Formats: sequence, C-alpha cells, structure tokens
Amino acid sequence: MKKIYNIGVEATMDVIGGKWKPIILCNLRHNPSRPGELRRQIPGISQKMLTQQLRELEIDNIIVRKIYNQVPPKVEYSLSPYGETLNGLLDILCSWGEGHVQTLKSMGEEVQILE
Repeated sequence: MKKIYNIGVEATMDVIGGKWKPIILCNLRHNPSRPGELRRQIPGISQKMLTQQLRELEIDNIIVRKIYNQVPPKVEYSLSPYGETLNGLLDILCSWGEGHVQTLKSMGEEVQILE
C-alpha cells in the first residue's frame, strides 16, 4: 500500500513520533546501550513498550541491534549510520526542551531536568 504524506514532518513523525522513540534515540546518541541500561535511563517505560519501540526503530533502519555470541547472551543497541542523520534534529529538540524548562521556571513553575 502506498503511503502518502501531506507534509515532510508527517514522514518524520511516522518514524520517530510518540512518547518514547525520541527519548530512546537521545539515549543512544552518544553510546550503544543494552536494553536494561535503557530501561534505567528511561523511568516510566515498561519492558514491553521498550521492546516494541526498539523493534520498530530497527525495522525503520534507525537503530542497529548487535547480538554478542556469549553466555549469557548480550544484546546492544546503537544508532545506525542512517539513524545518525537524526543527531542534528535530536540536538535541536534537546536544546529547545532545556530552554522550555527555563521558561517554565521563569514563570514560577517547579520543574527541572535530571542529568
């Protein structure tokens, strides 16, 4: 079935949209991670949701899953070369979010970014 997008951002959101995918991608930007590490870095995500989102990102060629032949088995996820083309966009999203938090603070809201 042919996909038709009305605007480019629809195609982008089709791949990286939703609550968890951008957060997963930001966590994979600098270092490969094992699923357990990602779970600790992303409080609130269930194991089922993490697995689903990782599979979808892998199908879309945004991330790569590397399986190490050892006992116990070790799996590691990283951005694919194609996924690395999102780094500029992810940097802008992170910067905007940091600025937004500062704006909320200046308006008297109690908010912070844990780093």
